[in-house]
Amino acid sequence: MKTISKVLILLFLAALTLSACAPKAPANKLEAIKSAGKMVVGTSADYPPFEYKDEQDNFVGFDMDLIREIGKRMGVEVEIQDMAFDSLVAAVEQGKVDVVISCMAPTEERLQKVDFSITYHIQKNSFLTANESSLTLASPEDAAAYKIGVQTGTTLDDWVTKNLVETGKMLAENVLRYERADQSILDLQAGRIDLVLTDAGPAKEYEKTGQAKVILTEKLFETGENIALTKGEAELKAELDKIIQALLDEGFIDKLAEQYGLE
Repeated sequence: MKTISKVLILLFLAALTLSACAPKAPANKLEAIKSAGKMVVGTSADYPPFEYKDEQDNFVGFDMDLIREIGKRMGVEVEIQDMAFDSLVAAVEQGKVDVVISCMAPTEERLQKVDFSITYHIQKNSFLTANESSLTLASPEDAAAYKIGVQTGTTLDDWVTKNLVETGKMLAENVLRYERADQSILDLQAGRIDLVLTDAGPAKEYEKTGQAKVILTEKLFETGENIALTKGEAELKAELDKIIQALLDEGFIDKLAEQYGLE
């Protein structure tokens, strides 16, 4: 019996030793990112000049350069994953990605599911029409008379729904929603819709490349672009906010916006 007791005591002490030597689990998302040496970032790479892929299939654009600089200042690599815009918030919630950067604004609905960094950029919004179209708009509300294309799950989708459809100014069936922004441009060119509502930066890009023309630019929202992160991760939010504020103060973000033709 004494021998068995000694063996049990030795096993117990060995277990305590192994437990003491085992690596401590990260206390929060920021610690986990730094421990892994990598930050997994979700985006919807269909939105030039913010996020898109070049001919070599590399992620490029304003947001892509920005998140890489943030990763550099955090001391970690950045791994970017492309997915549909309306699945990005769920990807953060489910832990599939650490953060999202995709020209995303903090709406009330999104704030119930994820947290956001401070704003890193604000822009206006534009209505596009086909190059050969003679259509004009005096105000955003005038768009109610036409078929409008928007990217699903965006603040632009919300604006059309709340300001034009729910007010009775236009029929719900005249709003066509697209998983990818470039799909709406193809339908615009094909004459299946009359207008596309998008952000001013991408609209300028479509016009520059001859895919469509801008007929009205207005500021429809008070919000801007922010990085989404898991709700309650105060340490990660503080780190992101600190770096973004430094980049704003240094003029880094202004120079980056100028490089990509953003206002």
